[in-house]
Amino acid sequence: MELFDVYPLFDIAIERGQGCRVWDDKGQEYLDLYGGHAVISVGHAHPHYVEAIASQVGKLGFYSNSVQNPLQKELAHGLGKACGYEDYQLFLINSGAEANENALKLASFYNGRTRVLSAEKAFHGRTSLAVEATANPKIIAPINANGHVTYLPINDIDAWKAEIEKDDVCAVIIECIQGVGGIRMIEADFLQQLKAACEAHNTVLICDEIQCGYGRSGKFFAHQWLGVKPDMITVAKGICNGYPMGGVLISPKFKPIYGQLGTTFGGNHLGCAGAIAVLDIIESEGLVENANKVGTYLIDTLTAEMKAGNLPHVIDVRGRGLMIGIELDIPYKEPRTRLIQEEHCFTGCAGTNTIRLLPPLCLTMEEADEFIAKFKKVLA
Repeated sequence: MELFDVYPLFDIAIERGQGCRVWDDKGQEYLDLYGGHAVISVGHAHPHYVEAIASQVGKLGFYSNSVQNPLQKELAHGLGKACGYEDYQLFLINSGAEANENALKLASFYNGRTRVLSAEKAFHGRTSLAVEATANPKIIAPINANGHVTYLPINDIDAWKAEIEKDDVCAVIIECIQGVGGIRMIEADFLQQLKAACEAHNTVLICDEIQCGYGRSGKFFAHQWLGVKPDMITVAKGICNGYPMGGVLISPKFKPIYGQLGTTFGGNHLGCAGAIAVLDIIESEGLVENANKVGTYLIDTLTAEMKAGNLPHVIDVRGRGLMIGIELDIPYKEPRTRLIQEEHCFTGCAGTNTIRLLPPLCLTMEEADEFIAKFKKVLA
């Protein structure tokens, strides 16, 4: 059997990592400012995380949600304390797409509606309703194109209010920093007015924090920069530092009903042990604060270098914390490829012209300077 060939791959096989660095099977070291799509939150192979995973799998990796799992409650309490949502409820699943599917499903159970508002350039996943809420027709199959979703421009509050005021919108789902869309920032005034409109018309507000959450923006959640408390928050990626896991944080106004939501693997013992370890590390090492400090330094330094003319082809630097977009006036392909092949540095990308930085939250100032030096070389 061969693999179903859907991924355009670099000819590199990564076999180990440590902190913000990875090594390939030939022993070549790389600086990792990608974190495997923002998944690596506390750094590769963190010893506390490794010990937690190894210890748990040596006892019990999985049992079903038909029995008590105290690790789930420990994770829920720890997450509530870390993010400031101690009065919310947690439903655990396996991925970001599943988190968004379940949030939208619960919203529809709540108000009985079927329409969803999503943003232009949004990305919410590749399954069923999550992919329909993703503004990319290339990945929406005919079976997914069911007419549930209206796409609107970000920060255009009049356009969103006009739809919400029709009183038939089930949910609004929005990334407070668009990731795949190119690190596009939601404005505070827009989100605050959007929340007010949702409340006035019994529409559920879902903040997709799968990429921009879990400390990446320099607060635990990106929406916490914007002065809004959503009805539901979806998380994945950084929650378990590479082990597949997702979750929905659910407002107290939603009342659980037995059997309404469910999952086979979600909230399993191994994933919970890893996720608890991630929260331990985030707190003990001050990684949210580090993301804010190092991210601000990176954005400010890159912006100053751009304005001084020291970064040819760079026309914009935007983002918050360690979620940064560097927009070029040329396609990203050549500089990104040269970063990997010549400077041994991984980055992400968005659209056709944006380099995306999504490093582990433990990135140091020295590693930030190292990236800037490498980036200058490939643009020179």
